[in-house]
Amino acid sequence: MSRALVTSTPTPDDERRLIDSLPTGLFIGGEWRAASDGGTFDVLDPSTGLVLASIASATQADGAAALDAAADAQRAWGRTAPRERAEILRRAFEAVTERADDFALLMTLEMGKPLAEARGEVVYGAEFLRWFSEETARIAGRFAMAPDGNSRLLVMKRPVGPSLFITPWNFPLAMATRKIAPAIAAGCTMVLKPAALTPLTALLFTQVLTEAGLPAGVLNVIQTTKAGAVTGPLIQDPRLRKLSFTGSTEVGRRLIADAAHQVLRVSMELGGNAPLLVFDDADLDRAVDGAMLAKMRNGGEACTAANRILVQQGIAAEFSRRLTERMAAHTVARGTDPSSKTGPLVDEGTRDKVHELVTSAVEAGATLALGGRAVPGAGYFYEPTVLTDVPAGARILNEEIFGPVAPIVTFTTEEQGIQLANATEYGLVAYAFTRDLNRGLRLAEELEVGMFGLNTGIVSNPAAPFGGVKQSGTGREGGIEGIEEYLETRYVGIADPYAP
Repeated sequence: MSRALVTSTPTPDDERRLIDSLPTGLFIGGEWRAASDGGTFDVLDPSTGLVLASIASATQADGAAALDAAADAQRAWGRTAPRERAEILRRAFEAVTERADDFALLMTLEMGKPLAEARGEVVYGAEFLRWFSEETARIAGRFAMAPDGNSRLLVMKRPVGPSLFITPWNFPLAMATRKIAPAIAAGCTMVLKPAALTPLTALLFTQVLTEAGLPAGVLNVIQTTKAGAVTGPLIQDPRLRKLSFTGSTEVGRRLIADAAHQVLRVSMELGGNAPLLVFDDADLDRAVDGAMLAKMRNGGEACTAANRILVQQGIAAEFSRRLTERMAAHTVARGTDPSSKTGPLVDEGTRDKVHELVTSAVEAGATLALGGRAVPGAGYFYEPTVLTDVPAGARILNEEIFGPVAPIVTFTTEEQGIQLANATEYGLVAYAFTRDLNRGLRLAEELEVGMFGLNTGIVSNPAAPFGGVKQSGTGREGGIEGIEEYLETRYVGIADPYAP
């Protein structure tokens, strides 16, 4: 296994050494190669707008070659002993952990998040490798006598088959490991198309998996700036049997429609509009801490980010004051700066949309309590922002913000709070802070979400099922449920062995 290249306090020389060590090609059939047309694209540092690296950009022909490799490898890989697959995952876990500083710095460079947060993602992302290494040997079917006693029932679990993964830019390592680890555990081969904004982490992770012993053709990586042209034909190919996508609801709807032609198994982790409810009886210190975590993790660039902060009227003024103070104390700086609490947004378009939503809310009558501006100078930085008295119908309450902006809305009764929380087409996650256990249980039953955080601002855990309802998608990633997404159930009816 290759050793770590940087330390926990990286220098500019460390940054260059790490970037220079990365493969820049496509990974197909166990080999790094240039794009078939020689095309490349630039990966930018969002803190400066400067080029980090130029890497191969896959064509439609490259996509076809990747699926060829995955299809060719499927039979042998699906028959590989579970323990062998588990050991590959375990070695990958150990390698990612050993190179935690490398992965953290790389994510900070290409995505922008502060190093401390990037290190947290390494721990989180690596844990999917360890979790599914442990689940690999637990794949089981069942054998039973039919109720009438005239036959036997054998139920088997088999890998779904070649799978296409389309991952987002905001968690470059964790979104890859969350899909790749259960697929390896189940015995599926894969084609991965990482986000064009942050593909470098996927290239480093692919290198680690190869060193961990993953056979040629099991994972194929085709980063590209022509996503639809490259992945569209793959979705129509009858050899592909599974599609997993994390991204916007708009794109997810199109992919589900495309996948219907081949009746593909699909997992869709789509947009969010998470409410965070704070009730009058809440522990206010815990509620503010939780709101900061739910809002400011990843600079707000997360589908699980608190998009609407709903506060009961009795404590609204005090909660807003405390949250504003905490947001104001967040230092905005390049992620490698030790003082950084908020890095840049991923690109100029994302920053422009965040500012547009803030401006629209103020024009609709919201009060700007903090921030509300892009930070002058290089990079795509935006000030931590708090909006109070946000009126119903404001765009910022209906659209995913994906930035460091906290809109606060007040409510009076528990019933009204639930109604406001559910007043969205999305249903990924919700958070609530209350000392009343019965209220917490009622919320768990009444809120229309796939995940619920009670008195906590973070719910993501590799041992738990991640996913939403309504327009936030279908399927689950993580937990014991996560591996089922890559397994099909086969029933074998067996004649009565005692029959004459």
